Amino acid sequence: MPILAGYMLPHPPLAVHEVGRGEEFRIQKTLDAYNRIAEDIKALDPETIIITSPHSIMYSDYFHISPGTHARGDFSRFGAGNVTFDVNYDTELAGEICDICQKEGFPAGTEGERMRELDHGTMVPLYFINKYFSGYRIIRAGLSGLPLKDHYRFGEIISEAVDRTGRRVVFLASGDLSHCQKEDGPYGFKPEGPEYDEKLMEVMGRGDFKALLDFDESFLRRAEECGHRSFVIMGGALKGYDHDSEVLSHEATFGVGYGTGIYRCRNTGKLS
Repeated sequence: MPILAGYMLPHPPLAVHEVGRGEEFRIQKTLDAYNRIAEDIKALDPETIIITSPHSIMYSDYFHISPGTHARGDFSRFGAGNVTFDVNYDTELAGEICDICQKEGFPAGTEGERMRELDHGTMVPLYFINKYFSGYRIIRAGLSGLPLKDHYRFGEIISEAVDRTGRRVVFLASGDLSHCQKEDGPYGFKPEGPEYDEKLMEVMGRGDFKALLDFDESFLRRAEECGHRSFVIMGGALKGYDHDSEVLSHEATFGVGYGTGIYRCRNTGKLS
């Protein structure tokens, strides 16, 4: 059973204590969920953590997989340059994903890297995981402007590559929800904001990932969402797995939705 679990995680830099400096406690439910997920990952002891991030390199017609053997990053953009990260990439698994994509003619690979440094959509989840767990490698992939169905297919390809390598992995779908839930939020208030969050959390609570494809693209744009495509990729990766779904929290304290969930795969592996 190579894919052990999937996780829905937001990525507000403010959640990092050295950035939030006390403000992070205003999203305590999210912090509690982060720690619960980090403990869960420690218990599963994966070899590799796959992360899809809306803030990694993104192209309109291509899924970018971070190349090379390692990468570094820090929170200097957010006033906390002392919080640093140094990760190793799983080059074998990345190569397998690229090989499948090349043979299928699917638009994904390691070409076109514009910035090697880790993005905050990757680092915020790792900040909490590193408190409990170390020694893992990662795969970091960005989203694209392609249709939702292509994101789902990308997840299926990732799962196939995991099967081929036999790697024990967990999948982190990094992404915030709507950004327009309060007048004083980053994009003000739009009714589509809370509407999206309610609908999204209901779907994720059921673990009905195929239903993520039914969201209208124009509605997603109006809702100013961040992580929907990230969740869709995870859904494709978990296709065929019998899993338990548990939503841990949802908050919109600062006008941006933060949702967390655990999707633990059962020992039966993939269903026929």
